[in-house]
Amino acid sequence: MRVVIAGAGNVGTSIASDLMAAGHDVLVIEQDADLLAKLRPTLPVRWLEGDCCEVSLLRLAELDTADVLVAATGDDEDNLVVSLLAKMEFAVPRVVARVNHPKNQWLFNQTWGVDVSVSTPHLLTALVEEAVSVGSLVRLLAFEGGDAHLVEVTLAEESPAKGLSLSELTVPRDASVVAVLRAGRVVIPRGDTVMHAGDEVVVLVTGDSEDKVKQLLVGD
Repeated sequence: MRVVIAGAGNVGTSIASDLMAAGHDVLVIEQDADLLAKLRPTLPVRWLEGDCCEVSLLRLAELDTADVLVAATGDDEDNLVVSLLAKMEFAVPRVVARVNHPKNQWLFNQTWGVDVSVSTPHLLTALVEEAVSVGSLVRLLAFEGGDAHLVEVTLAEESPAKGLSLSELTVPRDASVVAVLRAGRVVIPRGDTVMHAGDEVVVLVTGDSEDKVKQLLVGD
């Protein structure tokens, strides 16, 4: 997989290192010449110096051949601009963008070319809630500009889903149970999978189906 990463800060370089170790073709764009000179000897990926928001530089990066663009700069405006260019000008199939300031989360959607946005404060909040909440629906990660997202519910004793099989739950057509975590192991959900109290149920939902899923797993 060919990945282009905009921004060589701590986030960008960590992603680049992990992807390189996994055998992917990684190119990192960084406009700070001093930072690039410092990092180049320590991380054997391909480097390109310049402004990631310049179309001419993205052409040099051959962005049209990339499978994924990761907008990982420390500036939300830059991340939005390079995401939009990646999607609209270069038709990159997958655009992942970092959200630096939570108040800007609402901007990171398909209108700006973003397929997946990652906000560290929101993610940490979700993980804290996921760790302490039983019987509550917690949003984990948004996809496709926020219309589709992963939610997690730890089933309480009084959950209406307790004792029912997945086929009996009548999950909406635009939602899908993707995993059940039970006693430290992952259960691949099938029609005959029975829900137990204490199960951590991970569901892919849309805005239209979220309330129905919540009613099925949490109740009124």
